[in-house]
Amino acid sequence: MTATQPFLQAFFALPAGTSTGRFKGNPYVLTRTELAGGKSQKLVAHQLGGPDYISLNLYLTKNSGALLRPCEMSVQKVTDFVFCFQPDY
Repeated sequence: MTATQPFLQAFFALPAGTSTGRFKGNPYVLTRTELAGGKSQKLVAHQLGGPDYISLNLYLTKNSGALLRPCEMSVQKVTDFVFCFQPDY
């Protein structure tokens, strides 16, 4: 799936590195990692004290645009997380 501009804005607003925050009222630890000189991004989040897990790759390509690749979960699940995650600052 090609990522939309609103998704990219929300994604890059998330803190790089490891941070904590909340999604749907639950605490999470999130890690956003830049790879391949910024051409690839990895996001992994674990619900603290719960079973939920979020994982996605985002590839920034010249020819195909920004490609969103969730890891064994729906696009809807990862987009909801990216749009609704509230980092602790």
